[in-house]
Amino acid sequence: MGDRTLKVFSGSANPALAQEVADYLDVPLGEMALARFDDGEVRITIEESVRGEDVFIIQPTSPPVNEHLMELLVIIDALRRASAARITAVVPYLGYARQDRKIRPREPISSKLVANLLVAAGAHRILAVDLHAGQIWGFFDIPLDHLPSRMLLAEDLRRQRPENLVIVSPDIGGTQRAREFAALVGAPLAIIDKRRDRPNQVREVVHVIGKVYRRRAVIVDDIADTAGTLTMAAAALLRRGVEEVAAYVTHAILSGPALARIAQSPLRELVVTNTVALPAEKRSEKIRVISVAPLLGEAIRRIHENRSVSDLFEAHPQPQPV
Repeated sequence: MGDRTLKVFSGSANPALAQEVADYLDVPLGEMALARFDDGEVRITIEESVRGEDVFIIQPTSPPVNEHLMELLVIIDALRRASAARITAVVPYLGYARQDRKIRPREPISSKLVANLLVAAGAHRILAVDLHAGQIWGFFDIPLDHLPSRMLLAEDLRRQRPENLVIVSPDIGGTQRAREFAALVGAPLAIIDKRRDRPNQVREVVHVIGKVYRRRAVIVDDIADTAGTLTMAAAALLRRGVEEVAAYVTHAILSGPALARIAQSPLRELVVTNTVALPAEKRSEKIRVISVAPLLGEAIRRIHENRSVSDLFEAHPQPQPV
């Protein structure tokens, strides 16, 4: 962006990740006051000049999704009205991404609505990690840079030098994600065919496609919400003779019964990233967190300098423990 200064601001959704990214870039976090009126309305004040600058806002729209989404929209609007030259919304986890199509009559496509809101607020560009569905890319009428986390997660698995691996997709929809992960670690692929009655409820595992007997299984998925799919898949794999089961998941939502299910499951380890803040009450001995800050920081640097982001997929930063 020529002589324009790179500035990084943080919402309240994941300030620790924002600080890590700022440290990686060797820039201070932008000065901003965030408060709420008594009725709950968000109030934003940008406390430094951003006129003509290249601004990045780090704010996953994680639970409480509506609070964090509205906060992001108001921050974008404040920066636009403060004459920032370019505003990039860095949304490591994009809420509403699972509502990406009409399944029944008279249903909304909520992820398209969210895309429209971000554009209407004044975002010029979006940077996201592991979108739930590829078609969401097309919902945005502005550039979107998509960062898959599979390189960081696969590198972490390779460093453990595991043997006799099989990579498992917990459902048919995640096959491509798991196949790419399997290629990175040089392992075969298996797929679980499941039936779902309604969102967040899996009725049964119907079939495991692929050879898993006496192998070390690693389940790969993008979101762990209530962890029903994850733990049911782990139990099904154990019944089919795998030696042990671990999982690599990008976004650790971990709502409702998730922690109890994970604790009681046969999962040896669940490795997640910090795209979503993981407070102390959601931590456990089975959960290990890897930081995406180097990946986001390098992507932000390249966007600011008008360089290729896709090159990151060939030479990416090493995973950092949190």
